[in-house]
Amino acid sequence: MTAKRTLDLTGGVTLLALLSPLVVAVALSVALGSATPGRGVLRRRTVAGLNGRPFTMLTFRTKSPLAALPLLLHVVTGRMSLVGPCPLAPAHRECAGDGRRRLSVRPGLTGPWQISGRSELPWEERELLDLHYVDHHWLGMDLTILARTLPAVRRRRAARFA
Repeated sequence: MTAKRTLDLTGGVTLLALLSPLVVAVALSVALGSATPGRGVLRRRTVAGLNGRPFTMLTFRTKSPLAALPLLLHVVTGRMSLVGPCPLAPAHRECAGDGRRRLSVRPGLTGPWQISGRSELPWEERELLDLHYVDHHWLGMDLTILARTLPAVRRRRAARFA
């Protein structure tokens, strides 16, 4: 097992254990607040995983950062990594041609795109950040990105409510 996979497994299991009450609370909140009964609490989206193998990515049906909590299950099972390129649909243009090299690593729960402004960045810059990560990632970079993710999410959330 590589150091990156060990970090993913240890971090994913630890976060799932610590956040399990929050996962249950969000699931209940989504279920009780749903305008469409029977729709379910999870949103399913097919994305390209390692080597382009598609899998169904699960997120909560909410527009908050808490929507990503179910992604920890994908990290633990090895379909995703804590840090990696942004998950994309298999038919996305970045999964072809030169961009296909992004499929040589697992998509991430967070990555350079997350700590660099995410939705404020032009798409081309996000693509470059992902490819730079694929070409140059190492455990120290992953740890730095993980350390910068929560403050980045907090800054964006605070800016929205200011």
